Amino acid sequence: MDRDLSDRIRERAYEIWAATGYRHGEAERHWFTAEQEILAGSSLDAKVADAPAKANKRRTIAKRSKQARGN
Repeated sequence: MDRDLSDRIRERAYEIWAATGYRHGEAERHWFTAEQEILAGSSLDAKVADAPAKANKRRTIAKRSKQARGN
């Protein structure tokens, strides 16, 4: 796991720990929850980054089709 990802998970796990009243004995659960959140966010970020390129491609195809029909 790269250092930046590990740091982000650690920070989020700490936030979860704080939000649950600093209860001890749940570190693994907090880490797992934070890891899921961070990794899910990372995959969502990648999908969002791809979205504009796909939308532009659809517009270009639609425009070409319209021109081919003479509209």
